[in-house]
Amino acid sequence: MADFFDHLGEILFLDIETASQTESLEELNPRMQEEWLKKEKLIRTENPDREPGSLYFDRAGIHAEFGQIICVGVGFFQVKKKENKLQFRTKVFSHPDEKELLSEFHALLSKKKWILCAHNGKEFDFPYLCRRMLIQGIALPEPLQISGRKPWEVRHLDTMDLWRFGDYKYYTRLELLAAVFNIPTSKEGIDGSEVNTTFYKEKDLGKIEKYCLRDVEVTARIFLAMHPQPEEMELEIITTEDSKKEPKE
Repeated sequence: MADFFDHLGEILFLDIETASQTESLEELNPRMQEEWLKKEKLIRTENPDREPGSLYFDRAGIHAEFGQIICVGVGFFQVKKKENKLQFRTKVFSHPDEKELLSEFHALLSKKKWILCAHNGKEFDFPYLCRRMLIQGIALPEPLQISGRKPWEVRHLDTMDLWRFGDYKYYTRLELLAAVFNIPTSKEGIDGSEVNTTFYKEKDLGKIEKYCLRDVEVTARIFLAMHPQPEEMELEIITTEDSKKEPKE
């Protein structure tokens, strides 16, 4: 028990929300428009009757080359052993300029040797962050540097990967795991398929930020559920509203 809680505070739980780089395909520069249409040919095998370019608004955001990160939610635990309490401190990074957003997040990742944890993070969040940072001319912070490292040297955790137990064909949605462990849903208000519409049509970044932070909290609760302890501790959620105030180490 002591060993688990001693290392729990080293984990930074995170979730990213992404949108297409522009609201419409026509707003992309001609070279990138051409590349998207080539990319879309592979996607349209599922929807062969769709008009060329028609999938941009719905699908571009999941591809780092054609998307952008609009917010990053993070959270970490502080263990209060004397009070038998866990405090989970969360905050969200968001900025109209993606480069500024990623620079702020880079500063947090550079503060200590975090262990990063996300749901499906190894296949989506972590590589997406790396690609967008490099596109924006930002050097990768140490926790995201995996090139040349042995697998056991990469400090990345993934709740979906943990749930696979070696079955690499097994995909499990965050919401399904939340239901399995009786954890409150994060899908109140919007879900991932509605982020682009909420961002561009409704212009409600605040709604997306709240959704992002709920996903961070659900991921952390699932991680705890996957590591049951003999004694249950009270869990308190604390959200830092000011994104300029970074979590203390």
